[in-house]
Amino acid sequence: MDFSNISARGLVLLGCGKMGSAMLAGWLRGGLAPQSVHVIDPHPSDWLMGTGVAVNGPLPAAPAVVLIAVKPQMMAAALPQLQAMGGGRTLFVTVAAGTTIATYEAILGAATPLVRAMPNTPAAIGRGITAICGNGAASAADLDVAEGLLSAVGQVVRLEGEHQMDAVTAISGSGPAYVFHLIEALADAGVALGLPADLSMTLAKATVGGAGQLAEDAAEDPAQLRVNVTSPGGTTAAALAVLMDPETGFPGLMRRATQAAADRGKELGK
Repeated sequence: MDFSNISARGLVLLGCGKMGSAMLAGWLRGGLAPQSVHVIDPHPSDWLMGTGVAVNGPLPAAPAVVLIAVKPQMMAAALPQLQAMGGGRTLFVTVAAGTTIATYEAILGAATPLVRAMPNTPAAIGRGITAICGNGAASAADLDVAEGLLSAVGQVVRLEGEHQMDAVTAISGSGPAYVFHLIEALADAGVALGLPADLSMTLAKATVGGAGQLAEDAAEDPAQLRVNVTSPGGTTAAALAVLMDPETGFPGLMRRATQAAADRGKELGK
């Protein structure tokens, strides 16, 4: 990414927890000058203090970008201090879950270019996927800038509009928790079959991690990969007969789970 405009005008990072730190580390590795970054964080980490960025100091009047990475419950207290930067010159990018574009526009003004983003926790190791959409004031160039910044922590996809954000949250935003629970359940099942707990957990972690990597890297789609490992009448087929039941297996369970997540997202966004 070309950081020249950001280096000249500055970038404000509001919140530098796990997500903010992961993004900042990626930007600095990519060549963003530390002196052009201004971080606002009530509890800066030792790592942050050693990066050379400005922490909790004076802010530029019209930075190129303000990236909001605070928890949603901190938004009401944090956002008003940036209100003067709204109006058009500064691009706002937010990775805060559950806060709608309308909420930001009510504080910053509808003329403020804003990109809302939904990353997920694998961003902490550079393996995240982030979905983005812009408001009416965000240009194609603004979306390009946001995508460039968020690419520091993984893949970026663009949505048709904010109406898709609750579904994205239910699939990729909350999705890592579903996978972590799958690992737990698979390991517990191994214990029930007589394996030691530590061995069963090692097998479950490696199996899910390896299968996920294979699904990303392979030319075949996941359905074909499933067929490849399933011998007719074999052990995998016996398990899949249970897991693929339309109502009691994964398909119905996943539909109900993601619908619950999407519904909750709509409630939180009101």
